Amino acid sequence: MDKVTAEQTSTDETSAHDGGTRRRVLLKLSGEVFGGGKLGVDPETVQAVAEQIAQTVGTVETAIVVGGGNFFRGAELSQSGMDRSRADYMGMLGTVMNCLALQDFLEQAGVDTRVQSAISMAQVAEAYIPRRAIRHLEKDRVVIFGAGAGLPYFSTDTVAAQRALEVRADEVLMAKSGVDGVYSADPKKDPTAVKLESLTYDEALLKNIRVMDQTAMTMCKDNNLAMRVFGMEGDGNVTNALLGEPLGTRVTV
Repeated sequence: MDKVTAEQTSTDETSAHDGGTRRRVLLKLSGEVFGGGKLGVDPETVQAVAEQIAQTVGTVETAIVVGGGNFFRGAELSQSGMDRSRADYMGMLGTVMNCLALQDFLEQAGVDTRVQSAISMAQVAEAYIPRRAIRHLEKDRVVIFGAGAGLPYFSTDTVAAQRALEVRADEVLMAKSGVDGVYSADPKKDPTAVKLESLTYDEALLKNIRVMDQTAMTMCKDNNLAMRVFGMEGDGNVTNALLGEPLGTRVTV
């Protein structure tokens, strides 16, 4: 018995050490990414994202937080008269649908995945347990976090920052549709807008630059967690961002 325990401990320590030497990231994908700009899931778009993620497995440990805006947005539903808490829970369920879609295409690409949900739904996802998520990452599994924080009034941006801190990610990657980084002004409205190569959280908060919501930015700032904002468009952009290429805008303390 003692021998088995010792061997198991040795295996665990080796695995943890191996995981500790690799880059670990938290990738935030919005619901709009899954919908391809439309309502529901666009299979071709999700498959393309999954194939890019698959190329980095074994080199990078990747956890993913997904939004649900292609199905429901709690804040928008509440503006139409729906109870905000109930609307947010509907949005959380939408994120789980996106998780399952991404999981399916990742597994078709040969990637072992786990979906962890903040809301209990044992038939389709594991419960969110940070230490278990870390072990999955160390074993080259892509971990997809769904159902937001499991609580109303929390954005998936905030969840991305929180999950990144709990799984000890080196960086948060914010994938954006229609823009390739952070600009000095809205590039769609101001032709003189310039893309910023780097930015501090203080500058973003002071100038009200909406990289992600302010709660999430404050969490990253307070815990010295770097972020990279990059565009989804472009051949291999997701792969390159996961591998640490200098795309888009880097946000630091």
